[in-house]
Amino acid sequence: MARGAMEPLIVGRVVGEVVEMFNPTVRMTVTYNSNKQVSNGHELMPAVVASRPRVDIGGDDLRTPYTLIMTDPDYPSPSDPYLKEHLHWMVTDIPGTTDASFGKEVVSYEVPRPAVGIHRYVFVLYKQARGRQTVRPPTSSRDCFSTSKFAQDNGLGLPVAVIYFNCQRETAARRR
Repeated sequence: MARGAMEPLIVGRVVGEVVEMFNPTVRMTVTYNSNKQVSNGHELMPAVVASRPRVDIGGDDLRTPYTLIMTDPDYPSPSDPYLKEHLHWMVTDIPGTTDASFGKEVVSYEVPRPAVGIHRYVFVLYKQARGRQTVRPPTSSRDCFSTSKFAQDNGLGLPVAVIYFNCQRETAARRR
């Protein structure tokens, strides 16, 4: 994939703060409410992301398992993200060419509820090099999670796909 595909991840500081520089090799699409497809850096309203999205995974074949992580690196506030990253969702053992519902949900989906500022919500996909049932669920709380450290501890290597969206609290003036 060309550097142009990486540009929004670099500009949005996803590369550097959440993941290291990587080469995207697998197609991943994230869709909320069956019609709102996530695009890097675009804003989604809290009402749109209230239920778990459909995450379609490309990949080689059904025998290749993947791990999906959703995290908020701006928690609790972008100006003071002292609890970053906040883990919102984790699914392991997703067979390639399927979607996340075919995997094992090890951390349930937590609805994004940004209280202050604009938050980035990042979906990171890893290929499980060691096969199925090789990724250990995190043992600590959802706060102070590190996607990179988790990947390193579980032998996941670099991500194969990353996508993120922005979200902020809906104010009374913005609701129509």
